[in-house]
Amino acid sequence: MNKVAKRLLTFFIGVPLMILLVTMDFASHLVLNILVVSASVLSTHELTKMLSNRVKLFPEWIYIASSVILTVSAYVLVYFGVYVELIQWIFALIILIIFAIEAFSQTEFTKSVEKLGLSLFIVFYGSYLFTYVSRFALIEYSPYYLMLFFILVFMCDSAAWFFGILFGKSTRGFVKASPNKSLVGFIGGILSSIACGVIIQFIFPSVFNFSIWWMILLGFGTSLAGIAGDLIESVFKRSCDVKDSGRLIPGRGGMLDCTDSILIAAPVFYIIVYFIS
Repeated sequence: MNKVAKRLLTFFIGVPLMILLVTMDFASHLVLNILVVSASVLSTHELTKMLSNRVKLFPEWIYIASSVILTVSAYVLVYFGVYVELIQWIFALIILIIFAIEAFSQTEFTKSVEKLGLSLFIVFYGSYLFTYVSRFALIEYSPYYLMLFFILVFMCDSAAWFFGILFGKSTRGFVKASPNKSLVGFIGGILSSIACGVIIQFIFPSVFNFSIWWMILLGFGTSLAGIAGDLIESVFKRSCDVKDSGRLIPGRGGMLDCTDSILIAAPVFYIIVYFIS
């Protein structure tokens, strides 16, 4: 099976499955949050493995434990309706503990700045950003907003690939971090996401009862952040000299390869919706 066929198969199976999951809003989207915790653990594992090629890091269990604590705490706070911004405090506490471990356990500190910087990055990127998906349950009509979010992200990713393959050969190399990506693909992905958002607003006017201009902003901001997330992960992989973060999903790579757009788009989507509501 070639790469195109694998990608199409993953899209036509993965997207409907994800939409089905977000409609299951039992216990503040318990099923989705189990997936979030699992994705965070796998992403943290892949990220730790990649970055350990650069600097000797802490034992992996420290990062995995941080991932579980952050993502499970986010769900628990949302489920019980506790002040969800406590997750920031938990994140800060984890970082302080990791810093303290370095200070009290090491005798040689020439690589401590790099080690602590990468550790902060692993916890932030591989764990903390996932908590924004859990926070979507706080939004009224959360199943609809979750559906909208994943459609915007997946449509941008798939449309950018599609337009890039068909029309973007002459505009490739626009971004050096990912030379195979094209400017035409980026524009096609963003416009496709905006169009999907407007169509969904037309189908569910009582749910998305705000100005069409807000929906255009939501589609633009989310898709642009998704593209940025994809490019950011390309930078990480090039820096670590790896092609894919893993081999978990055919045609896609590892968990990070599948969630890179989601990780950056989720906080952007959440912030825009916060101001809309």
